[in-house]
Amino acid sequence: MKPVHVVGGGLAGSEAAWALANADVPAVLHEMRPLVKTDAHHTDRFAELVCSNSFRSDDWRGNAVGLLHEEMRRLGSLVMASAEPAQVPAGSALAVDRDVFSDAVTAALTAHPLISIQREEVRSLDALLEDADDQVIFSTGPLTSHALADSIRNLTGEDSLAFFDAIAPIVHADSINFDIAWKQSRYDKEGPGGDKAAYVNCPMDQAQYEAFIAALNAGAKTEFKDWEKNTPYFEGCLPIEVMAERGPETLRFGPMKPVGLMDPRVGKRPYAVVQLRQDNKLGTLFNIVGFQTKLKYGAQEEIFRMIPGLENARFARLGGIHRNTFLNSPKLLDSTLRLRAEPRVRFAGQVTGVEGYVESAAMGMLAGRFAAAERLGRPLEPPPHTTAFGALLAHVTGGHIADGKGSFQPMNVNFGLFPPIEGPTHGPDGKKLKGEERGRAKKLAMAERALGDLAGWAHKVS
Repeated sequence: MKPVHVVGGGLAGSEAAWALANADVPAVLHEMRPLVKTDAHHTDRFAELVCSNSFRSDDWRGNAVGLLHEEMRRLGSLVMASAEPAQVPAGSALAVDRDVFSDAVTAALTAHPLISIQREEVRSLDALLEDADDQVIFSTGPLTSHALADSIRNLTGEDSLAFFDAIAPIVHADSINFDIAWKQSRYDKEGPGGDKAAYVNCPMDQAQYEAFIAALNAGAKTEFKDWEKNTPYFEGCLPIEVMAERGPETLRFGPMKPVGLMDPRVGKRPYAVVQLRQDNKLGTLFNIVGFQTKLKYGAQEEIFRMIPGLENARFARLGGIHRNTFLNSPKLLDSTLRLRAEPRVRFAGQVTGVEGYVESAAMGMLAGRFAAAERLGRPLEPPPHTTAFGALLAHVTGGHIADGKGSFQPMNVNFGLFPPIEGPTHGPDGKKLKGEERGRAKKLAMAERALGDLAGWAHKVS
């Protein structure tokens, strides 16, 4: 059987190749690293995590991304299987040791007999589309090489859109001052194994907070190149200094919100809090949650050491910023992620207009499954919109408009993308549900519907 070419060895490409091979369809996985490097990657491993080490909430009963985790597990996700042995404490979130995780993905792909790996830069899709029955899954993600991006633009006849994605800094755990900082998860929420202290918390009083905001506003920022200017940020990954520019209280209602936390030194909630999350299996590294930044390196060290508890911080990695690219997918792609202008080409991952590690991997899984079904002559039926997979796919291919003005913007999976459901109005005890209780019950009903519908779809298309 002729193989399907998968271009790009990130999360989406890894899942696409895995889905193909596990359907008994051979795959050729093309990855340009280490021959050609990017601005954000540091290794040649597959599925390298270049931003956060968190896949966000793992709670499928009350969170849409947790539901997507569960759906992926039930469909045989390589990313979810590789995350399990790499997991580090993160409360109810799924966070991983980056090296352990990418090593696991790389080992699985390398060992599979139906996956061939080619370390080369694909500069044009034409070379992979010589015959009428050739198929390509384009999953190079936000850091696509210029030559290949030009090839895609020529093929689609339309320019891609772009936004900036900033990287948060990482500090050495033994440089955190625990005479000031303390460990606690927000609202003491339990994570795997009953852990209630997955995060390190650095408190600020009002004067400290106001001085910190002033320093962020005055700090030296990275100058963008001409081709990077006027590129919009994704709202879910704004640099910390951009949030500070929006108003003095913005951060206190964002990544520095103090709710659900109690400073044990004084027995009350602080004015603001900076949280750090474990970044590796050994617990020797912690990343500063929500602190993506485009501050210059010198300014980062000076300003972030103003945070109580981080006055002597040693940084394993400072923050950075890179440019991401995505397609106008509702116009360019069909319901199975095929390019309308060239149906032999599919797109997967963040380039389709999803945001987040898990969402990117999910699009890779779908692209691989669709391509395998096409090779095997099976039905190409998208998953129901009631599932997390289907809701996300509908956003990408169904023309969902984010701002009401006809533009298409990246989106994380969320319950707002799902068809509505009439949730329960009363609890098991017969009492009427109100407020947050009713909201939680409705999310649970949506999640249970999703998993039931996913099972039916998977059986039908297998």
